[in-house]
Amino acid sequence: MDAGSFTGFDTAIEDPGILVVTFSNPERLNASTAPMKRDLVETLTQAQMDDDVRVVLFTGAGSAFWAGDDLSGIEPDTTNAVVPPIFGGHHDPTGTYNGLRVISQTVNTSVRNLDKLTIAAVNGFAIQTGFSLALACDFRIAARSARLGSATLRFGLLPDEGGQYLLVQHIGVAKTMDFLMRQRIVDAETAHDLGLVHEVVDDDALMDTSLDLARELANGPQVAMRMLKRSVYLAAEQTWAHALEDIAARTAVTDHHPDAREGGRAFREKRPAEFNAGLVGRGAPAD
Repeated sequence: MDAGSFTGFDTAIEDPGILVVTFSNPERLNASTAPMKRDLVETLTQAQMDDDVRVVLFTGAGSAFWAGDDLSGIEPDTTNAVVPPIFGGHHDPTGTYNGLRVISQTVNTSVRNLDKLTIAAVNGFAIQTGFSLALACDFRIAARSARLGSATLRFGLLPDEGGQYLLVQHIGVAKTMDFLMRQRIVDAETAHDLGLVHEVVDDDALMDTSLDLARELANGPQVAMRMLKRSVYLAAEQTWAHALEDIAARTAVTDHHPDAREGGRAFREKRPAEFNAGLVGRGAPAD
């Protein structure tokens, strides 16, 4: 993938194969629009199909990660849009249903469906849709000044992009009920205590820490890691028997992959393993 500027976000590539997506409308706290979401879904689709991309890292410009949907009614600039604008919206119940299922919910579905690992570097306000996107990522690192929450009930609205499901997965039913019904927006340390983020760091260390994690993940055995990611998410909803069947089928692939042979050789030779040789030569940077 190439670096570029799109509706509401910019992309950059960091070695080895880290796609950095930066939400880029700080004047509106990076609040989202339908064109932004459509461009984001297309970008994630390209990332999934591109061997150059190993890890996707999300962050925001200015004082927000992604502060929910833009309710201003101002039309965004779609000059650099990946996909053209479409008509329709939340003008009636059918429009709302279609808008949610086809656009808003598709963003988090696209993040969850990525085989590549994802990181949310939460640098400020992560509210409503932005909060849910962070929860959809595999790893979350928060700056100490970050504020995270849904609080849709403050507007009489629902966490309609799947936020209720993601919260239940992370903190359980009882804590989710308290979090949503009491309209909580919490600081980074509280989010960490609840289990919503993996790590809290000083603001000026956020990107360095997040990129260090991204490089660690990008240098790991990509095929096995992608298989394991999918199996972990499935295991959260499967029976024991189904989970065993799933991991056995995936192991039948990974045990015979070149990375497994390299891992064994590296162990015997007491040296760091050099994985992902199969990706080199197809555009991916060498480790």
